[in-house]
Amino acid sequence: MQDRSDANSKGGRDHPAEAGEETARLVALMDRLRADCPWDRKQTFRNLSGYLLEECYEVLEALAEEDLPALEGELGDLLFQVVFLARLGQEQEAFDLASVARRIHAKMVSRHPHVFGESAVRDADAVRVQWEALKRKERNDEGREGSSPFEGVPRSLPALLKAVRLTSRAADLGFDWHKDTDVLAKLDEEVAEFRAALLAPDATKEHVADEIGDILFTVVNVARRHGIDPEAALQATNARFRARFEGVAERLHAAGQEVAGTPLEELDRLWDEVKAEERKPG
Repeated sequence: MQDRSDANSKGGRDHPAEAGEETARLVALMDRLRADCPWDRKQTFRNLSGYLLEECYEVLEALAEEDLPALEGELGDLLFQVVFLARLGQEQEAFDLASVARRIHAKMVSRHPHVFGESAVRDADAVRVQWEALKRKERNDEGREGSSPFEGVPRSLPALLKAVRLTSRAADLGFDWHKDTDVLAKLDEEVAEFRAALLAPDATKEHVADEIGDILFTVVNVARRHGIDPEAALQATNARFRARFEGVAERLHAAGQEVAGTPLEELDRLWDEVKAEERKPG
């Protein structure tokens, strides 16, 4: 086997032979755990669903922070869940890791006719449209294509991601704004409706919630049209808010004070201080 340090230096660390060897070792480890570990023996598909979701979010956090060493570790944790689930499928004689890999390989070849076939596409947007068309054809060939234009968009997706998928699918079918000014006008309209609902003397929580949902949905459309991931954008804003408010708390702690009980005016002043510090070069 190639020396690992040499492989690293040449960017060959993940060549197919080594990847196959390491995956085989992981499968063997899973066999041992299912045989000898009481905790691993008792796990089921349902038990593992929560762990799978947790590992996905940890991968996303490493991606958001662009922490590549952490990402390597989190991808390993996620891969372990895939191996675990494949082992459960094997025990039920439904599928195994080899069949999972074989199926996704065949799917990717089929979904990339511009790479493995004769199809010609112009750009990434054209690839995406072609991808969706191929998915619809696959579902139709398998008898799974229903009357809904959103067939194949999981109902369990997180709300922001689901809004992106739904509006992208609708846009592919021609249901989209022609200009950014049109969608911005829609956003203004939704904000006005939210304001009216909020201030109405007979306002209900449900009505206000509906109007907030409409605003969020329209903002997702703005993001989609500009190739911005709304989840990533909101996560970045969350990170900024957290860092700034922690900065406020640190300043108060240094002065022997706590956030709780500090007048709002003072909190606002410290907030502005922290923001100003962010803008300083270096």
